[in-house]
Amino acid sequence: MREKHCEICNNSFPTMFRIQYKPNKIWVFVCETCLISVKENNPYYKYGGTWKK
Repeated sequence: MREKHCEICNNSFPTMFRIQYKPNKIWVFVCETCLISVKENNPYYKYGGTWKK
């Protein structure tokens, strides 16, 4: 079974979001809760797709 862990909280979720949220422009996978917290008022935020198990 495929599994990914959230870059921020390090937990595994069935749905993850590929985003950039830092000035280094590296793509990472985050969960929905962490996505909501990092995207608000973040000029570096960029959405790159949704991953599902």
